[in-house]
Amino acid sequence: MSLEKAKIVTAEEAKKSAKLFNYGNIAAVLVPFPLFIFWFGASMFVYAMYRHHPNPRVGYYTQKAAYYYYALSGALVPVLTFAPGDFFYKYWWLLWGFSFLLLVPLSIREIIRINREEWHDVEIPR
Repeated sequence: MSLEKAKIVTAEEAKKSAKLFNYGNIAAVLVPFPLFIFWFGASMFVYAMYRHHPNPRVGYYTQKAAYYYYALSGALVPVLTFAPGDFFYKYWWLLWGFSFLLLVPLSIREIIRINREEWHDVEIPR
């Protein structure tokens, strides 16, 4: 019988992981072309990694950030699908401003909440 040590996920690692999706959301809105589109694919990978993190608070904050991003992405699909042909060219800045004003404050609020929360090390038994 081997006596392997249990793996420890430090509080600082968990805190950093919990903030990652929010940072991606902010970057995707600040530089919408091409980051908004690339973040859609990359966010699925980040979500899959962190939603079932050993620290359940990481999963909670990842899920909240995903709700914000995917709601915005989902809302843009019918808007751009049924908009007139020149809508995007004439009013892209309104679309970007709306996206910015919606996603950035929510993401910053979540990052502040993550920083204020007391995080603990989590032991993963082998």
